Amino acid sequence: MDLFDPPGTLLPIPIEDGALALMARLPLPYSTEEVFARLRAETPWRQDSIVLFGKRHLQPRLTAWYGDASYTYSGLRLDPLPWTPLLAALRKAVEHACGRRFNSVLLNYYRNERDSMGMHSDDEPELGPEPAIASLSFGATRSFILRHKYNKRTLKLELDDGSLLLMSGMLQSYWLHGIHKATRSLGERINLTFRYIA
Repeated sequence: MDLFDPPGTLLPIPIEDGALALMARLPLPYSTEEVFARLRAETPWRQDSIVLFGKRHLQPRLTAWYGDASYTYSGLRLDPLPWTPLLAALRKAVEHACGRRFNSVLLNYYRNERDSMGMHSDDEPELGPEPAIASLSFGATRSFILRHKYNKRTLKLELDDGSLLLMSGMLQSYWLHGIHKATRSLGERINLTFRYIA
């Protein structure tokens, strides 16, 4: 990122077989601390179990699903909660920054360094062949890992408080992404992944 790029600029990250862009800090009408505190307090967090390789496991984080459509992944069906005023404001800011429409959002609450997200692609049929996924982060910085499905190349991005990452193009067809557990102590993080369900 160039020293002279303002924090509210979505900058492309060079990557093969897909498109990535990162904004250091999404302009919002609230402080990131206020957004984090409200999301943590106002969200009805749940810890669901998912099916991986035929076995049921508790997800190593808390989640909530909001929006206009249901969503199914790893044997788990999510029926949406209605948009809150805060989430609607965040969606508007994300749509403005990305130039895209989103009708659903998955919230992930990482309570500490032991919470994680396994390597996966957001390639469910209802997302379409080239889905755009906008990932907005609040709280502790976590390392976001991308690994190419075929040549095994990896890319690591540090997602800071207030940052916005846009994944688009053929990225979900060619890359896996996730958040690993960490060995050092880390604070809480809330991540919102906005998407469009057809």
